[in-house]
Amino acid sequence: MARSPERGGGRKGDRGGRQREEQSEFEDKLVHINRVAKVVKGGRRFGFAALVVIGDKKGRVGFGKGKAREVPEAIRKASEAAKRALIKVPLREGRTLHHDVTGRHGAGRVVLRAAPPGTGIIAGGPMRAVFETLGVQDVVAKSLGSSNPYNMVRATIDALTQEDSPRSVAARRGKKVSEIVGRRRDGAGDDSESAAGEGAEPAAA
Repeated sequence: MARSPERGGGRKGDRGGRQREEQSEFEDKLVHINRVAKVVKGGRRFGFAALVVIGDKKGRVGFGKGKAREVPEAIRKASEAAKRALIKVPLREGRTLHHDVTGRHGAGRVVLRAAPPGTGIIAGGPMRAVFETLGVQDVVAKSLGSSNPYNMVRATIDALTQEDSPRSVAARRGKKVSEIVGRRRDGAGDDSESAAGEGAEPAAA
C-alpha cells in the first residue's frame, strides 16, 4: 500500500521533467498577434489571435495559430498547435539549404536560395522567424507576393517541404551520393563553358 503513492508521485515527476525538457528543446517566436472581435447579442467580445513559429534549431520547424480572450492563452494555444505540425527539413552542413526552391500559398509567394558561409539570414520578419527557429544560418529569401504574415509563413513552410537532400535523391534513384553531387557540379560547369563559348563566337566573327 505504501508503494502506490511513490509510483504515482514518480510518474508525475517524470511527466513534469519530460515537459520541461521538451519546452527547453524548442524555441518559439511570436510572429504576429491580432485583436479580433466577435459580435454577440450584448455587443462585442474581444479576443486575440496569435501566430507562433516553433523549432529546435536542428532541422525541425512548425507553425500554429491560437485564439483566446487573453494574449498568453492565445500564444500557448498557438505553440501547442505548432508542436503538432512540426516538419523535418534537411540542411546542408547544418547551416543552409541544399538547393533553391519556391513556395506558394494563396497570394503569398517566396523564393529561398542557398547561400555561402557568412551570408547570414537575409529575409523579412515572418520568414526570418522560421529560419531562426529552424536553425538555418545562411540563406537569402525574397517575398514576391502578399505581405500577410500568415501567407508568408505558410508559403515558406511549403517551400521547405520541397527541400530534398542528395542522400534521399540518390536512394530514390538507386545511385550514389557522389554521382548526384558530381553530376550537379559537372552540369554547372558545362553550362558555364557552353555559355562562354557562345559568347566568344560572335566576337571572333
